[in-house]
Amino acid sequence: MSDDSLRLVELSRIEKAKFTATNIRGGTITVGEGNDTDFSPVELFLAAIAGCTAIDVDYIAGKRAEPVTFELRSEGDKMRDDDGNHLTNLKVTFNITFPEGEAGDAARAVLPRAIAQSHDRLCTVSRTVQLGTPVEMGVA
Repeated sequence: MSDDSLRLVELSRIEKAKFTATNIRGGTITVGEGNDTDFSPVELFLAAIAGCTAIDVDYIAGKRAEPVTFELRSEGDKMRDDDGNHLTNLKVTFNITFPEGEAGDAARAVLPRAIAQSHDRLCTVSRTVQLGTPVEMGVA
């Protein structure tokens, strides 16, 4: 693997069950339990799935026309069963509208294919979930 393939986020504890996540470009976000306005890890996971596919679709359909509305809903059911904690029924729903006219028509026409391409090949986050990748954990 080349160095440009590495993706990295570091977490630092702020207080009990609250952390700052920092990316290699210096961007930060606070991660918490979900009992305040901070995003929980599960919410970040859902946002990552939606955000990844939204970017893909925006690049593909956005070449044809600038969207009037571009919203996504990412959801899943948290389960506790014999397999431990996990999410089921993961679903991303797009609400995208384009302007009237030829460019908007072209964007609307390519939208289903753009979503399918993101789902089947492009979105690293949802592809990783679908393919299943082991997660190693250890102490530094």
